[in-house]
This record gives sequence, structure tokens and C-alpha cells, in this order.
Amino acid sequence: MKILMLGWELPPHNSGGLGVACLNLSRALAKDGCDIDFVVPYEAEHKDIDFMHVLSASHLDPLFRFGIGAYDSDKIEELLIPDVHIPGAISQDQVSIRQIQKTYCDFVENYLMEYKPDLVHAHDWLTFEAGVLAKKNFGIPLIAHVHATEFDRAGGNGGNPLVHAIEREGLMLADKIFAVSEATKRIIHEKYGIPLEKIDVVYNSLDEDFLRQAYRLDEDSYKYLESLKAKGYTVVSTVGRFTIQKGLTHFLHAAARAIRKNPKLLFVFAGDGEERHELVGLAAELGIAKNVIFTGFVRGKQLRDIYELSDIFVMSSISEPFGLTALEAAHHGDVLILTKQSGVAEVLRSAFLYDFWDEDKLANEILAVAKSPALKDELRAAIRNEYRRISWRDVAEKCVSVYNEIDKHKRV
Repeated sequence: MKILMLGWELPPHNSGGLGVACLNLSRALAKDGCDIDFVVPYEAEHKDIDFMHVLSASHLDPLFRFGIGAYDSDKIEELLIPDVHIPGAISQDQVSIRQIQKTYCDFVENYLMEYKPDLVHAHDWLTFEAGVLAKKNFGIPLIAHVHATEFDRAGGNGGNPLVHAIEREGLMLADKIFAVSEATKRIIHEKYGIPLEKIDVVYNSLDEDFLRQAYRLDEDSYKYLESLKAKGYTVVSTVGRFTIQKGLTHFLHAAARAIRKNPKLLFVFAGDGEERHELVGLAAELGIAKNVIFTGFVRGKQLRDIYELSDIFVMSSISEPFGLTALEAAHHGDVLILTKQSGVAEVLRSAFLYDFWDEDKLANEILAVAKSPALKDELRAAIRNEYRRISWRDVAEKCVSVYNEIDKHKRV
């Protein structure tokens, strides 16, 4: 089956988990016999991708290099500065996300004038307009894959009205919708009025690279963490974007409560975002700056070293459709503490759970794990058994089953 996959990023040019999920899903689908053309809005080499064709909708440099993330829906009208000019930009050195989306749609339209895929599979709001174009103008079946809604990105309420409109149209016109969790399925149903039977839940799984590649801690990285652990410190980490969605101010308040009872706690915040300065200032205001480390944006080996050195991984999100970082941390033996508002909690039932606003409970859970090596070992073993039960192979089989059902109805 020929699939036109519409995405916004692929590793190593990704700003978050969306690109990782798209890569692993596409690889699993290719192993299941799908012929995939994957469109991205930038131009770059993807040397390790030989199982599908990666098509560039523009000559822009990879997105993360000039700040266009897959998640910045509140900045869609801001002018950004790429390294090269694209047609239609306001000037030779300025462009907006909306202009990139227009170029993306034009590319997809020209592609469809020459090629006729069996189905279009579009990931998140940034590509939904191109998917709708394929459905309206060319009659090609459309699957809308929702990794996060605008309600998630806005921290539960509000958000960008234009993005809401794009999401609504894409979801209404899609032949089928994939949601990454039951929680996301409920949001789609309740906020956009989409019938439940139109939505299938397809959980993410762990990046194949984490499973198949041997891993060894780089002894020269994060030496300070190793030395503090040798002195009896417990390392608590989190990884992600520093945005309102991630609930990091609540996490810092909980950290302060925990440190007052156990000074040998070290908190590592890996990532970056618009809340960075606020969080650094809050750590100082709470008097815990010496117990909190902000690493900045990390990827690859540096990211895995953080997981490896951590004892506890916290996902403090106000609304997290899934949360691939929790699976990555679990693979490195971290005890997981997740908010009840995270989709990954639906599949990792041995993690400690709390409501994102319950700072006392989070602090107490951190203290309990730090105090008891036996509890830590028990939770690690239970979580390891759970995350290994899900695989991208199973996800691909479910997707192909839906593809075939749509294709069957198309031919009737």
C-alpha cells in the first residue's frame, strides 16, 4: 500500500517526541509492507533512513536550528529567520510558520498531481491543512494522527483559535483518527464533538534505537552527578520543553518541599523553552538553586546519560497526550513518577501517580523512593515488565488494519 505520510520533523532534526514517534511508526509500517513517502517542511540529510523516501517541501534548514518547533502554536504569526529564502516570504531573511505551511500545502498539491497514494496519514495540526487538501481536491482517504491537541499545548484551556479551527476541520474531515492515548481520545471527543467510534487509540512505543543498541555511560559526562551520588544523593530528573504544558513550576515547588526533609536530593531539568528564566529564578527564590541543575537542550548520548544517572524520573505535565520520555527513562532503570494527566500512565501502571497540582503528594513520593532502596528496586522491575509489552510492531499492525478497512470501503 502506498502511503503519503505528512509530518513536521524527523530525527536528527527534531525538537521533541513527535519526530521520534513518526520515525519509529514509519519504520514499523515499512516492515509491514507499506511504501511510504514522508514529507517534511525542511531540507536535510537523513542518512539512517533507508526504509522510506523523505521529501522536502522547501529548502529551509532543519527546523530546530531557527526555532520553529512542532509545538509553538502560540507563535504562528511571528517572523522567524531561516538560513535560506523560500518563495513567498516577506523578505529574504524572514518567514512565518503560516508561510511554511502554505509552501508545504503547495508541495503536497504538486505531488498529488503526479502521484496517487492509497492514503494520506497526517501528523498533528501543522500538516492537517495539507491532509484536508488531499481529501477535498483529490479524494484521497485521510487519517489524522493526533499526538497532541491545542488544548494540551495550552495547558488544558484556551489556546490559539486558528489552531483550534485547523484541528477541528482536519478531525471532522478525516476518515479515521488515531489518538496516542485514551485521554487524547476523550479530549478529541469532548472538545471537538468527534464520535468516539471514529477514533482509535494507538499507543507509542519505545524508540528501537534504545532497545537494540548497546549502551555505556560516558564516564566523562556529568561527573558532578556521579560524585554526588557517591555521597548519597538521589538524582531526580525530568526531560522536555519548558512550557506551561509541562507543569514545571509545580514540580519545583514540590522539589523544595522534598529538599527541606531530605537535603541529599538533586534535581536535573533537561530541556529549554520560554519558561527557562522563570524556572531558574524560582529555584533561587525557593532557596534550592544548589540542588537544581538546568542542563539546557540535550539529545542523543547526553540525554541517555541523564537517564542512566537518574534514580527517579518525573513527568509533571498538566496535560501530556503520551510521553515517550517516560519509556526512555524506564529503559534506563529509573523509577517513574507521572501525573494522572499523562497518557503513558495508561500503559505503565506500576509508576507512582499524582495530580499535577498536588505538590505535597509529589514531594512525598520522591521522598519515599529516595528513602527505600527496596521500594526502588521493586518499582523498577515492575515498570520494566510493562514497557516491554508494547512495541511498534503492534502499533503498525493496528494501523495497517485500519488502512485496509478504509481501502476496502473506498473500493466498494
